[in-house]
Amino acid sequence: MSSAITGWEHPDPLRADDGLNCHHDGQGGKKARQAGSSSSSQPTYSVLDVPPWYLCILLGIQHFLTALGGLVAVPLILAKDLCLQHDPLTQSYLISTIFFVSGLCTLLQVFLGVRLPILQGGTFAFVAPSLAMLSLPAWKCPEWTFNASLVNTSSPEFTEEWQKRIRELQGAIMVASCVQMLVGFSGLIGFLMRFIGPLTIAPTISLVALPLFDSAGSNAGVHWGIAAVTIFLIVLFSQYLKNVAVPVPVCGGKKCHTSKFYLFQVFPVLLALCLSWLLCFVLTVTNALPTAPTAYGHLARTDTKGNVLSQAPWFRFPYPGQWGLPTISLAGVFGIIAGVISSMVESVGDYYACARLVGAPPPPRHAVNRGIGIEGLGCLLAGAWGTGNGTTSYSENVGALGITRVGSRMVMVAAGCLLLAMGVFGKIGAAFATIPTPVIGGMFLVMFGVITAVGISNLQYVDMNSSRNLFIFGFSIYCGLAIPSWVNNNAEKLQTGILQLDQVIQVLLTTGMFVGGFLGFFLDNTIPGSLEERGLLVWNQMQEDSEETAKALEVYRLPCGIGTKVCTSSCTQYLPFWPRLGAGSRERGRNLLARLFQDPSGARGKGASETKL
Repeated sequence: MSSAITGWEHPDPLRADDGLNCHHDGQGGKKARQAGSSSSSQPTYSVLDVPPWYLCILLGIQHFLTALGGLVAVPLILAKDLCLQHDPLTQSYLISTIFFVSGLCTLLQVFLGVRLPILQGGTFAFVAPSLAMLSLPAWKCPEWTFNASLVNTSSPEFTEEWQKRIRELQGAIMVASCVQMLVGFSGLIGFLMRFIGPLTIAPTISLVALPLFDSAGSNAGVHWGIAAVTIFLIVLFSQYLKNVAVPVPVCGGKKCHTSKFYLFQVFPVLLALCLSWLLCFVLTVTNALPTAPTAYGHLARTDTKGNVLSQAPWFRFPYPGQWGLPTISLAGVFGIIAGVISSMVESVGDYYACARLVGAPPPPRHAVNRGIGIEGLGCLLAGAWGTGNGTTSYSENVGALGITRVGSRMVMVAAGCLLLAMGVFGKIGAAFATIPTPVIGGMFLVMFGVITAVGISNLQYVDMNSSRNLFIFGFSIYCGLAIPSWVNNNAEKLQTGILQLDQVIQVLLTTGMFVGGFLGFFLDNTIPGSLEERGLLVWNQMQEDSEETAKALEVYRLPCGIGTKVCTSSCTQYLPFWPRLGAGSRERGRNLLARLFQDPSGARGKGASETKL
């Protein structure tokens, strides 16, 4: 999901009628901000402010609910290829595990990573290569696992069937995460961003969701009526009713007043899921839905997974290696690395967007390097815990910052702690595992459509009147759909006689995100075109603006005085992820030097060559 669903229009979803918002921080010292042009452009609480504890908890809950759709969707998408479509109890364990790891990674990112209020969670970038790996002949589910009457979820045979698949995913994610940590902590991400522009990012992100249309359609097709109701409600709340305010009573001190809360703008997906689930419950109680397991619409009943809540433990603490010792295959590692690259590119964009929304300076290079490195560490932890997925920055929560205008780190700390608690509370994961299948399908159709649109939106920085750019984007997208489809149907024609090499080729060529992204990258860096035409001027401008000012040092420095009061050895200044004291003059010197190679009109001089592959 993105801002297309979470919304951006209102700077504060809880708006007092008198046009004045008044909050107090931990020291009781934040004054009321007057309504006007300044308040509309500045956050109510900046990244360094500490709001009252109750506001931190409430906004932390909102961030959890905003990310809920994406967090729950990943395990549910993988369930079928993990042979778990008839085992909702294990699905609930995976949901709880991804809650727990997301909370842990969020806290690591806020305290040690880029230090911006960005929530971490499961990534759709890993879904396509994971499904490609699980579609290999060695990992296809046996036929008997598709028949609910033949599946005994407590039998050792069935347990081994799904656990050996998730162990294979764990090993691939853990090895690929080491690549991400290397790219981040070594500073290579800054070098790579010189070559990765909108024409690489747009097809890559668009092809994250486009190939999943079959999964979304299959779930929605269980009962198209229920799926259509879910889609209608999400669209109604997020698009048509987003500007409708619901009056709520608010008491502060000795005075109570009525405030406007933009309920439909903040919680469109959650409200739609609850109402659709309620509709399925009513149709189940009245036996309007068929009771025969083979009848059309049976899986829309709420009692098909009703025993999950009674079977799930109240408390279950996820731990590393809970599914056994991870295994590693070359094909899986190469496939997940393709997802890692896509995730890194998207996260860098999220860092700059988040900094702009919370009133912070653009993140300097060391903060970006540290953020990508910590995301790699998060993927390593996700692999060790066995979520079947990695972690990345959540764009939808960056959008939520634009709604609440509260950019404090402490709010994200509260959200991280809440995710940890939800991961330990086993009944929460079980409740989400009981959502009827067509409701999930309707949610998938909306989410995947928005993700595709987010990818295409990167083309706003590119000259789309250029035949060069139209060719690169169109060709990349079309090949990203056509080549994986052909390979899936003709895998035997790509046999080289070396099993490991055959698996690597099949996984990469059946991952549309890799095919489209690679073609976009190669063509964009080899076909002649100016930086402005390619959209790279915006990328370069963001890098130039990331100076080490005193404000930037205050926001992006490490906690507890690390690098400023302790561990201040001159050797640490050579680490790409370490804060640099007094680096502002050096950055300005580099920018001045860069300008010397440009003529007064801003064009590049003859001695300066464009960045090429």
